[in-house]
Amino acid sequence: MGLSIGIVGLPNVGKSTLFNALTKKGVPAENYPFCTIDPSVGVVAVPDVRLDRLSEFSHTQKIVPAIVEFVDIAGLVKGASQGEGLGNQFLTHIREVDAIAQVVRMFDDEDVHHVAGEVDPARDIEVINLELVLADLDTVEKRIARLERDVKGGDKDLAIELEALKKVLPTLHAGKAARTVSLGEKESLAIRSMHLLTMKPLLYILNRKSGAVNVDAEKGDRWHALQDFLASSGAQWVTVDAGVEQELSDVHDDERAEFRRELGVQDNGIDALIRAGYELLNLISFFTTGEVETRAWTIHRGDTAPIAGAAIHTDFRDKFIRANVIQWDKLLEAGSFAKAREQGQLRSEGKEYVVEDGDVMEFFHS
Repeated sequence: MGLSIGIVGLPNVGKSTLFNALTKKGVPAENYPFCTIDPSVGVVAVPDVRLDRLSEFSHTQKIVPAIVEFVDIAGLVKGASQGEGLGNQFLTHIREVDAIAQVVRMFDDEDVHHVAGEVDPARDIEVINLELVLADLDTVEKRIARLERDVKGGDKDLAIELEALKKVLPTLHAGKAARTVSLGEKESLAIRSMHLLTMKPLLYILNRKSGAVNVDAEKGDRWHALQDFLASSGAQWVTVDAGVEQELSDVHDDERAEFRRELGVQDNGIDALIRAGYELLNLISFFTTGEVETRAWTIHRGDTAPIAGAAIHTDFRDKFIRANVIQWDKLLEAGSFAKAREQGQLRSEGKEYVVEDGDVMEFFHS
């Protein structure tokens, strides 16, 4: 399941530094099913302690983690929706990703120029979000003009699409994202192929800098304005020190905690970002485990057992009979599959079973 998150941001906000830190956590080539990967795509492992615990349990020879693709997208400037800077390139690339991670600069640094002359996170977010809205507005207006001609032929699908876009249009005119519009299931499906930028899930990455004046530490007007925005919009966000994370990516695991203490950065911002990105895409993991391999399989939250099985092989979907299921921690508590079965923890589930995050599964097909 090749789902990707596009990293966007104004120039000089730490986007490239962040991407470099992410790519240092890349997945070995043998664990990724594509031979050629664009250099602007970082394929990273989703940190998951459950995978490590299951591997120890099974004395596994090989571990295969879940992955997320992060795409480094060309920088954005005001006026991108009208082609300013690399605007056209930016908009083309962002349409191809499944979600957006917007890097927001949180630090003052005279040696790192800001395009607006000073750092103001809430304003910077507004600049990028408005460019996305304006790009969508242009797309929607043009599509509506075509549909109003074509729908006269009586095509019901086109009529649904037109109705959906007419619901979205006033919101875009108001400078708000299309994702804030309440649409029915058929309406959402009807406009999905348009890949509207502001329909994509959005995560804010607040990029701090060790040793600099950071907006959140300063706790002034800029910080309060950002807090108000994040709260009022119900935004998802994580805090990262991209510079520190890039430095630490070359440090041995055993020494990393000590370096963090010295730099005053306690949390692993990159791991938190990767996990947040996985959740942003509405993804969960189920596991298969044995002596040869322990693997995390990626599916959408809400998928049933046959659909989950298709992640392994289409026969598990098309010829599905049943699946043996147990939560990972219950399996570890039992000590073996045999004991888990004796205790009634390992259960058999049918086609209607909705897979839960952390399930360990074994599939059977005809």
